[in-house]
Amino acid sequence: MSLLTVLYSALFYFATVVFVVGLGLKIRSYINAPAPLKIPTTPAPTTVGGVRWRMAREVVLFESLFKSSKWTWIFGWVFHVALLLVVLRHLRYFQEPVWLPVVFVQPFGTYAGFAMVAGLGGLWARRWLVDRVRYISTPSDHLMLALLLAIGLTGLGMRFVAHTDIIAVKMFFLGLMRLDLQSLPADPVLLVHLALVALLIIIFPISKLLHAPGLFFSPTRNQADNAREVRHVSAWAAALDKRP
Repeated sequence: MSLLTVLYSALFYFATVVFVVGLGLKIRSYINAPAPLKIPTTPAPTTVGGVRWRMAREVVLFESLFKSSKWTWIFGWVFHVALLLVVLRHLRYFQEPVWLPVVFVQPFGTYAGFAMVAGLGGLWARRWLVDRVRYISTPSDHLMLALLLAIGLTGLGMRFVAHTDIIAVKMFFLGLMRLDLQSLPADPVLLVHLALVALLIIIFPISKLLHAPGLFFSPTRNQADNAREVRHVSAWAAALDKRP
């Protein structure tokens, strides 16, 4: 077993621990954050079912972004849908046998990589070309887009330019899951791609990418507009009321 295999195995084990623990702690903090007021963004639904339908539209269609900026919505929605297809396509490296839905998505996931890069390019161009967005953009915003773009480009590079041994790559990741380390190919583009992916996993719990789980805990989205009908009492206030 090569030193390279050991180093990348340790890197992905470390990244997984950081991701799981960090994300778990963040979600716990979201759950425990008090919501003392009713602050849903209006017009808002007045029932729990309506809130669920609104959240579904927000997750699937990016409804609020569509209302805010059509160009941002186009690039953002294309990027996220393409990323979903790419992730589903990559599930084959962690399954044996591969599930039928994952097999079905393979051709779509291949070309979704181009859509992912195009969407990222549009979002990054927006941060340079739109004055009000450029003013509030921080170095971390640009670095995150650069990281995602580099992951997409190196992935496309392996698919269409510098091919790698995908069977060996699959054996490597299956070995990680089974605690049975297998050799990793030493292809430069593959190594860069995997290092960037590991970096993304590590920084996810401390980055703006937390908007993915954070959306579900946003009181402007997950509250019903029923303040006149139902008295809102946050969990921490209810606990204080129950003290002897």
